[in-house]
Amino acid sequence: YFTAKARLFRNLLPEGKAAVIYAEDKRFAELKSICAQRKHRLVSFGKEGDLAIREVDLHPRGMTLKAEIFGAMHTISLPLIGYFQALNILAALGMATGCEESPELLIPLLPKLRSVRGRMEYVASPNGGAAYVDYAHTPGAVEKALAALKSHCHGRLLVVLGCGGDRDAGKRPLMGEAASKGADAVYITDDNPRSEDPAAIRAQVMAGCGNNAREVAGREHAIAAALSDMRPGDILLVAGKGHETTQTIGKEVLPFNDAEVIRTLVEGKVAAHG
Repeated sequence: YFTAKARLFRNLLPEGKAAVIYAEDKRFAELKSICAQRKHRLVSFGKEGDLAIREVDLHPRGMTLKAEIFGAMHTISLPLIGYFQALNILAALGMATGCEESPELLIPLLPKLRSVRGRMEYVASPNGGAAYVDYAHTPGAVEKALAALKSHCHGRLLVVLGCGGDRDAGKRPLMGEAASKGADAVYITDDNPRSEDPAAIRAQVMAGCGNNAREVAGREHAIAAALSDMRPGDILLVAGKGHETTQTIGKEVLPFNDAEVIRTLVEGKVAAHG
């Protein structure tokens, strides 16, 4: 892996160009040496370097960074989830400045960044919390998504998820296990059951869950239950479908969009309470 990575700087990048490298890479010194040999202009980023994160405040809607950018301190508000996103932003900023763009022009634009639709996408703020949707539909993806959100959570972390039918049944209890370990409250429901019995799929997912999980038939009902249970500071993740706009039940392909369902339910509550 390192040999392939180093080739980018040793062979592919034209001599004398900007090379943007993570300062905490275990083999940073070797990459730095390669860049020196090729007369590249090295731009480093991380907790140290040319673009350095000095402080980070994670909150339910994103994060606020205090970053030293080429010697100048800046406070940057990012509507993105996960510390890794801060590093991604610094890497992108380093690449842009390496292409001779001005940091002073770029930094004010960073708060306008938005996540990709369906990937850790902020949707609404029900009951003083924050609701997100994400495409995570494997045990590893669920684990990582919940871990990223956990660091931003000031209250409880809730998750709604299910598993698709006519697909890998072996992962179903593992999905339940990942959800129960990563969240405070779990709502096991339907994804795209396709030709399988939705109740049988839910039972297989529940088999891997702990005592913090409950089964709720019908995806909209499960989302509504989770939203009703939310309190100020809580974060809700609706996982598995992300950007998808349909749900397959039997042979029917029905309109269903997690983000739109959340918004409709939240707006309905606001109207009802108003």
